[in-house]
Amino acid sequence: MRTNRAIRTPGGLSLRLDVRATVVVGLILLAALTASVVLIGTGDFPIPAGDVLKTLLGNGNAGQEFIINELRLPRVLVGLLVGASLGLGGALFQAISRNPLGSPDVLGLSQGATAGALTMIVLFSGSATQVTLGALVGGLVTGFAIYLLAWKQGVHGYRLVLVGIGVSAIVTAVNGYLLTRSTLTDAAQAVVWMTGSLSGRDWTQVWPLLWLCAVLVPLVLANARGLRMMEMGDDVSNALGVRVERVRLLLLVAAVLLTAAATAAAGPVSFVALTAPQLARRLTRSPGPNLVPSLCMGATLLVTADWVSQKVFGADQLPVGVVTGVLGGVYLLWLLVTERKAGRI
Repeated sequence: MRTNRAIRTPGGLSLRLDVRATVVVGLILLAALTASVVLIGTGDFPIPAGDVLKTLLGNGNAGQEFIINELRLPRVLVGLLVGASLGLGGALFQAISRNPLGSPDVLGLSQGATAGALTMIVLFSGSATQVTLGALVGGLVTGFAIYLLAWKQGVHGYRLVLVGIGVSAIVTAVNGYLLTRSTLTDAAQAVVWMTGSLSGRDWTQVWPLLWLCAVLVPLVLANARGLRMMEMGDDVSNALGVRVERVRLLLLVAAVLLTAAATAAAGPVSFVALTAPQLARRLTRSPGPNLVPSLCMGATLLVTADWVSQKVFGADQLPVGVVTGVLGGVYLLWLLVTERKAGRI
């Protein structure tokens, strides 16, 4: 049984509040903040959570301030922003395609960003900045190609997924070819990047992601009502005054930008975009795209996975992409079995 409450503003506007979804979002945010504080204190030089909080508030000693503010805090912030971007991007793709498998991992966007990064590494021996720009351009070009190939008097959800799977296979083959062209040094650098890692991330990765999220997240939320109506079908949405193709294209571009930027910052971190919206929907039990819960769940999943990798295997011994890949693969198998038993696939 759902609990909704109506809130009337001083201007006479009535808003409906989903109590369960609000509570779930609050708990997920609390989990994200807790995991972040614990992660900041984890490493070769452990710092108690109390000292972490004191240092973040400006009351730590010089050594702790350097370790936390210069070395660990940027890494955690990149993890939160990358996870949030992937969670929101995954929710958008799944809502637009009306398919629980409609995520950047399946549609080929992550592979496209990887192709852009590999091109800069293998063919141009690019710097870290050039590799990041290459990944961003690769993701955008792949997203544009998928949209054009899936277009036929509009973009149907299942056609988008099928075209994305085909493009993913092609780009994966291109990535394999690029690796065969590389030297041992470039191949080692490429493989490390392709696993997805937060190691070595600093403030230069934080600010671009932060500004991008500051622009795209409000834009996406402003169109959430249209996205919710689109789940009833294009004809019904058009009858209700939603400009379906305009909203769909706008949100697809936003989802591609979020995914490409996240991949450029941390490499192709697997399955966060797939699992975060699904877990958020199961916790809130709310219909619709669940954009805010998915955003928060993605951030929580990634920083928690990074803490697990450091706690179990030691600092920087296991990239976070390996942990999310294993956990996400198990979840994907469970999801496929569940969907098959329900007769939906």
